[in-house]
Amino acid sequence: MSTDRQAPEPAAADELAAPGPEGEPTDGSDGVAPPEADPAAGAPSEPPSDTEAAPDAEPDAEGPEAEAPVPSVTDTPADTTADTTAEDAEAEAASDDAAADTAAADAAESGATPTGDAEGATPALSEAAAELAAQKVERERIARRKAEREAPIEAGAKLSGTAADLLAAVRAVESGAQPAPVYFDDAPAAPRPAPAAAPPQPRTPAPVAAVAVGDVDAVRAVLLRGGAPETLAAQAAGVLGEGAAERLAEDPWLLLAVAGVRPTQADGFARALLGPEAGPADERRSAALVGWLLEQAALKGHTALEAPVLEKALAQYGVPDAGEALEQAIGDGTVLVFNEPLDPPGTEYAEGEEPPVRVLVGLEGCALAEESLADGLARLANTFGGAADWEKAATGPGADLIRAVSGHGLVTHTGGEAARAEPAALLAVAREFGLRACLAAHVPHEGAVTVTGLLAGAEGPGRDADGQFALDLLIVLDAPQLDVETAAALVESVPDGARLVLSGDPGVLGSAGPGRVFADVLAARACPQSVSRTPDPGPLGELVSGIGIGELNQVEAPGKEVVIVPVRDAGEAVHRTVQLVSESVPRAFGVPADGVQVITPGHGGSAGTRALNAALKERLNPGPGRFGGFDPGDRVVHVPSPGRALPARVVSADAQGLHLDAAGERIVVPQEQVEARVRHGWAVTAHQAVGARWPAVVVVLPGDAAEALSRDWVYTAFGRAERHLSVVHGVDQALPVAVAQGLPKPRTTRLTGLLRALVASAEQPR
Repeated sequence: MSTDRQAPEPAAADELAAPGPEGEPTDGSDGVAPPEADPAAGAPSEPPSDTEAAPDAEPDAEGPEAEAPVPSVTDTPADTTADTTAEDAEAEAASDDAAADTAAADAAESGATPTGDAEGATPALSEAAAELAAQKVERERIARRKAEREAPIEAGAKLSGTAADLLAAVRAVESGAQPAPVYFDDAPAAPRPAPAAAPPQPRTPAPVAAVAVGDVDAVRAVLLRGGAPETLAAQAAGVLGEGAAERLAEDPWLLLAVAGVRPTQADGFARALLGPEAGPADERRSAALVGWLLEQAALKGHTALEAPVLEKALAQYGVPDAGEALEQAIGDGTVLVFNEPLDPPGTEYAEGEEPPVRVLVGLEGCALAEESLADGLARLANTFGGAADWEKAATGPGADLIRAVSGHGLVTHTGGEAARAEPAALLAVAREFGLRACLAAHVPHEGAVTVTGLLAGAEGPGRDADGQFALDLLIVLDAPQLDVETAAALVESVPDGARLVLSGDPGVLGSAGPGRVFADVLAARACPQSVSRTPDPGPLGELVSGIGIGELNQVEAPGKEVVIVPVRDAGEAVHRTVQLVSESVPRAFGVPADGVQVITPGHGGSAGTRALNAALKERLNPGPGRFGGFDPGDRVVHVPSPGRALPARVVSADAQGLHLDAAGERIVVPQEQVEARVRHGWAVTAHQAVGARWPAVVVVLPGDAAEALSRDWVYTAFGRAERHLSVVHGVDQALPVAVAQGLPKPRTTRLTGLLRALVASAEQPR
């Protein structure tokens, strides 16, 4: 396969070359966050990562983070190039008003009449009248901005332009000074035909637990005393709970419990409150650091850390006696300690010989979830009533899986995209035999319910009187995406005697949350394992299969299923990506732009999701972004919970929030959650794309992504394409090197050891 170097039309080129993988940013192999860049200590900053917890909780691949001595969320430099002055904006608004008046007169002369709103709530305005209303709101916003600039600057409010508007909106709504609709403008309603049937009722995500205004005010006062931005008050009050202000005043390092706060920032806050008393040897600081380091490790997928690794990390943060500090945290119950045997169960030792163990330290939540999951899996394996005669139905590609499930309560199934037909065949056979069977997937999938919907009771068979699923067989697709807490909740809900099948592709990226459930169950060999022999078809299947074993093969692609587009820099990468999505792929393959998904390593950087989405929006759905940066028709990703990303499209916005359409389901994201839970979705990361597939995929590999490449990232990104894959390639030889050597980062977990111990215990004679 040769390389296409014809710049104008890469998708229609005659020569093809095999693309290579796109990796996620690397981090420390021990799973702990290194100290931030500190002028005093000279410590290196933490590398970026592609963790998919929440849209704005995801680190950016933009380089080291410059940190202030105190936590700061809103104190950022103003974007002077994008922010016009109030006077200029007023002049522009006046000019726009005149144009709008002319448009209104033209509309009146032409006999234009308002049409009903699609939801039938209120009559829609004409485009001219709607534009007048929008200009009126814009003038009010300009007046507010001008008044805010003339007023004294509050702590944490060194902002201008859109950021200042957003901060003012948050403060005004939280204080009750203004209702939310003032800051959440309605867009002009476009005339649309009335739907044939009543639209589905929109679903609103579960609200965040309310915190008393008095508690927030008390925490705000403490934050201001310590020089921290008051915008952290509501979050700190919610995280710390009752008596948050008093606790924070006595122990300033508790601020580390707030998402996004770093140790150097908490140290500065503590010095401002406590003075010289706040030193690196303070026991309160050590205890907070232990918990914070384990939380950071959980974000990287670890459920525990080895004690020496944790001690080393504490020492890097200036704790004088890291071992003693860790012992103190264990004694106080801040963390839990576990001794995990290194030898297999049943190993015999000489008299007086101590078996070798590794000492693990973890947080209570992950520890309890892993132990509950191990017990639940062992329960299903041991309470199965007996084998069933399904031999006559065991035919076709899924025959091995059907035989295994007929005789066991717990089975694992591995394979690529083509292997998904085997669980579907098992589902059909089980229902033919009268079993209550259910298929669940991480993302929406034909014939399946979502794991989240199943657990919530919104999808699937529902629960019986004991609170367990009313089913006899549960098949879980995308099992590698299960974190320990989700997996534990699923397994606990499967009744005794029922069958559970965990199915997935072990080569894809792991879960966004802590744990490596599927890999641990496979490693423990605690149940039968069915391995699919069905290969993924065509050049794409051949390419992805080779990547899975560390080989970047050249494949014959007569139908241009694989195309490589060489680029010199990030700017060219963005330009070529927009060209591929909007022109080349639709013209050459008949795939509309909505069927083309862009995948890139990270959110930040000159060719990250932010830059690509901005360019793609300008080309595919330009607009002013009145709905918190969004317009009707925008393609977005909704993250209702960490690790779950749902593709959706913006419908409208009002006082309730941003209205989305996710595969026919109407979702309303409250205004205060839009910034944290919604991103533009023309370009996503591989973590957001895992489990889903599109007719065509454009994988963008800018030059600064070379260090972020890994085999599992490339395998996941390339495997999302059904018919066509274009690779915007700017990493040269880093691609084949990553496929051959970029193994997935190991995660420290306890599930394999727990399962092996339970299996050995069950096999011992009684």
